[in-house]
Amino acid sequence: MRIALMNEFSQAGKNPIVLEQLNAVADDLGHQVFNVGMNGDNDHRLTYIHLGIMAGLLLNSKAVDFVISGCGTGQGALMSLNAHPGVVCGYCIDPSDAYLFAQINNGNALALPFAKGFGWGAELNCRYIFEKAFTGEKGQGYPPERKESQVQNAHILDGVKDAMCKDYLTGLKSLDQELVKTAVTGERFQACFFEHCQDKELEAYVRSVLEA
Repeated sequence: MRIALMNEFSQAGKNPIVLEQLNAVADDLGHQVFNVGMNGDNDHRLTYIHLGIMAGLLLNSKAVDFVISGCGTGQGALMSLNAHPGVVCGYCIDPSDAYLFAQINNGNALALPFAKGFGWGAELNCRYIFEKAFTGEKGQGYPPERKESQVQNAHILDGVKDAMCKDYLTGLKSLDQELVKTAVTGERFQACFFEHCQDKELEAYVRSVLEA
């Protein structure tokens, strides 16, 4: 599995802490991590709005399989990511959230609060969240006897989002293109996207934005 980690400006200083814990879990499970957001306060500036654009591009192009995002409360990142087709983001403050999201909702992104409640032992909470998010088979339901209805409802919700959203590329082109350009300008994002992108139309679009 390819996992993208993305931090925005307000919590960029937490990136090394979160990245260390995510790498520790991913290495044990044989997953690959791409640190595509800000890695410190002086890095290419991103807001949680940009994180949504980045997550949408990475997931819809199948450059990555899962995204870990966040902001001060996690709420802005949650809303920003869920605004994009093909992104199913859950809000996660503790390991049980990660486990239940994986088993019931079976989405492809998490938004964490990196300021609110991020105190003593926060790095342990992050590690245990990542363990529950990526260990074992997903979509098994909780409790297990409710699996059938939970899987069905998750599928229905995906259909609702598809019906209510524009074609993804059309939607991207409808955005302020300066927002998109800022989102895709980071070198680590580009390395991940262009190396692993499986959608030629999205790849061509991103190149055109960068060249504009």
